[in-house]
Amino acid sequence: MKDLGSSLAALNAFLNGSAGILLFAGWLCVRAKNITWHRRFMASAFVVSIIFLISYLTRFYLSGAHRYPGSGGMKTLYLSILFTHTVLAATVPFLAIRTIYLALKNRISSHRKIAKVTLPIWMYVSVTG
Repeated sequence: MKDLGSSLAALNAFLNGSAGILLFAGWLCVRAKNITWHRRFMASAFVVSIIFLISYLTRFYLSGAHRYPGSGGMKTLYLSILFTHTVLAATVPFLAIRTIYLALKNRISSHRKIAKVTLPIWMYVSVTG
């Protein structure tokens, strides 16, 4: 199980990085008013994030929580990032689903407002994951 846990850790890092890149690409597209590609990139980021969550929960189930091996200032920094990541990660599914829902319902004004909150949080969670 340890090998699978290690493999899932690497997969999770890849998925988080991929989600961050897809989110950034989607943001660039909407800034360029390329809505078709914006939708594609954001939908892809959502799917990748779902796959990440399944993989993360599987890894957690198989190998439990992991402790940071270091100490001192680096551990403090790590725990600070972990805390903010965890709190914000809990909000991402709700924010992402609401943001996508508003877009699908063509409520673009409301979509834009919540997306200005959703994107930076989702990006932070992806990058710090």
